[in-house]
Amino acid sequence: MLSNESTPPPAFSRSNSQASMDSTSMEDFWCEVESIKESSEDGPEEATLLEFKPADEGELEAEWLQDVGLSTLISGAEEEDGQALLSTLTRTQAAAVQKRYNTYTQTLRKKNKHTVRDVRDIFGTNDSSPTFETVPVSPVPSNGIQLPGQKPVWKSVSSNSCLDCGLDKGSPSVTEELSYEVSFSESITVLPKTQEWTKNQRFRKEDSALPKFIVRKSRFGLTEVGDLSPEDMKKIRYLSLIELTAFYDALGVELKRNRAERVRGRENGLFGVPLTVLLENDQKKVPGIKVPLIFQKLLLKLEETGLETEGILRVPGSASRVKNLHQELEAKFYEDTFDWDQVRNNDAAGLLKMFIRELPSPLFTVEYLPAFITLVEKISKIKLQLQALHLLIMLLPEANRDTAKAFLQFLKKVVANEGKNKMNLWNVSMIVAPNLFIYKGKRANQQEMQAAATTAHIVRLLIRYQDILWTVPSFLISQVRKMNEAAINNSKRQLMFDKGVRKLLRRKTMERERPERPEGAVTFPPYLQSDIPEGVIRVYAPLHSKVSMAIQLNSQTKAKDILARFHCENSHGSSQNMRGQIQSLHEVGGNIGQHCLDPDAYMLDVYRANPQAEWVIKPKAS
Repeated sequence: MLSNESTPPPAFSRSNSQASMDSTSMEDFWCEVESIKESSEDGPEEATLLEFKPADEGELEAEWLQDVGLSTLISGAEEEDGQALLSTLTRTQAAAVQKRYNTYTQTLRKKNKHTVRDVRDIFGTNDSSPTFETVPVSPVPSNGIQLPGQKPVWKSVSSNSCLDCGLDKGSPSVTEELSYEVSFSESITVLPKTQEWTKNQRFRKEDSALPKFIVRKSRFGLTEVGDLSPEDMKKIRYLSLIELTAFYDALGVELKRNRAERVRGRENGLFGVPLTVLLENDQKKVPGIKVPLIFQKLLLKLEETGLETEGILRVPGSASRVKNLHQELEAKFYEDTFDWDQVRNNDAAGLLKMFIRELPSPLFTVEYLPAFITLVEKISKIKLQLQALHLLIMLLPEANRDTAKAFLQFLKKVVANEGKNKMNLWNVSMIVAPNLFIYKGKRANQQEMQAAATTAHIVRLLIRYQDILWTVPSFLISQVRKMNEAAINNSKRQLMFDKGVRKLLRRKTMERERPERPEGAVTFPPYLQSDIPEGVIRVYAPLHSKVSMAIQLNSQTKAKDILARFHCENSHGSSQNMRGQIQSLHEVGGNIGQHCLDPDAYMLDVYRANPQAEWVIKPKAS
């Protein structure tokens, strides 16, 4: 429920905002805020407020260490996952972990005077509190630890090497290439001056003010968030939080986060229900569904009939009709008796925005909403803002990420129909921002409302660059591979101490050593599992009539070439289950859980990165 303090001061958008627009350009934002307030006053008061617990710095850092998968540093236990994660960190990432662990141990000593693990025991360095103004341009060791006696190589570059928020009026749009090969924090070679960021920063609402970015495919292709296994995506989230923290540290910006109490929302119904609960209920009806059914239906209704409606999202529906439709949906939706033909487009838009606002926890999570605000208020370059935003998207829980993706894809379609609905990118961003960033809780007050133009700009970035944001940076995937390799090697070393295992290994010395078969791998007859020469892979296709084929790779073989070969060989004998489905080549096992490959991935490069993998053709997960 919105706080009573959330009334917008008319003069604010001109005088007090750190990221201001002129007052007329923000009129839609404040109108939407008033509409939200009125609809909230008409609805019933529910006890689902988010409570915020005060915490000292040590507690916050302890939570951070747990959130990045390094609880081993707190417990003192020798956990394999924690050791594997630490072994893959870059230098700036290791410094970020080291800084948080220092703060945690110092606070713990003051409180309890207990002996805790010294940071030098973990990182093997003589300096327990390093500071970084710049980072080396040259490649760093895979474990990210600088050895004694080594001197980093520094290279200063002009701050103009990154595009500014706005381009001069009349200047042509500039295209800049983004690289995923090196971590974002390692790429920062000059520390910008914070003082320059908070003065007179203004946004231009024209779409042309945003630069164009391109991401060139490496030889491994591009990987989307749905292309990796849930286990590997969990590791991506660990690494993303470490990298985001290192990135903010390198920029001299504090990474702020809320510490919220866990609040139980409704356990049934449609509105005001946690996304995870909604999906759990919906998956009983539609197994494997990733976006709540009610949210999908509202989006579908608007896409079918509302994209060309003038003022869609901006023009409010009837408050009384929306209230009645809300009640009727709660009663009839799961019984499939709700009449969608009666729903007007503006009312459907109102229900869509209500669904987002009524979530017990914000779509972009209450913990990191301050980080979203900070990336605009404290970082002036669009490229750096985009990199921070990218990492924040990688941090989202799966349910939030999939729902946000569906929502942003819909908003992109709204903007694409600007010629008929009169809703350009800035208009849509202003309407959506208060629905995403003003949420039920004690902090939904005037102080947060002062970030009006800031939140609208964040939504604009989310819509404009969403195709980039759903791509997993390749440097994070490389780190996941190293984590998995380290975990496998640790397991192998432990097994070697077991006498029974040693005897078993002696009996099988002539057999090829293979890692434990991961979930999702396919079992084939022994005659298909024989050793294969270097540069040759055996591809399995369980749904094809020809289920296996050995393929000689060369430097130009792509994943799509293998798919085309199987399609040609099986054009007349494929199973009925396969027809109509998009088939993809998957990398399974070895140093990755499961990875749906980009059709343009060069297979020899992928094979060399993971020679122990199995290669399976099957439908891509939706």
